[in-house]
Amino acid sequence: MGLHNARSIKDRRQSYRWSDIDYKRRMLDLKEKADPLEGSPQGRGIVLEKRAIEAKQPNSALRKCVRVQVIKNGKQLTAFVPGDKAIDHIDEHDEVLIEGIGGADAGPKGDIPTVRYKVIKVNDVSLKELVRGNQQKPTR
Repeated sequence: MGLHNARSIKDRRQSYRWSDIDYKRRMLDLKEKADPLEGSPQGRGIVLEKRAIEAKQPNSALRKCVRVQVIKNGKQLTAFVPGDKAIDHIDEHDEVLIEGIGGADAGPKGDIPTVRYKVIKVNDVSLKELVRGNQQKPTR
């Protein structure tokens, strides 16, 4: 029972760790590779279409969202548009800034299924300011 034995036990433990799915995903950076924003906190994109998504049970609302194509890699995603009548300030082909919506483990938040991102700026103007009426969207 020398040093040689202890080393092999440590090696064995190490190899078993790979069967732990969380360890494997962490080591292979799978979360970042699957992320449309590639690990960035925010990203720019072009609005492809506006759509309403039904909320999950027991709610029955139509959540206003936009389909966005991320500029840096061309990936498409759906982003929620927060605020009353906020969707009216967004048109197709507008440039929007999106960020994670803040769900658990970068997943969807609340009752909007599959939607993991939200719009925070439209054509470099804060969406909040547009909704409040403090600022107007620049004409492109």
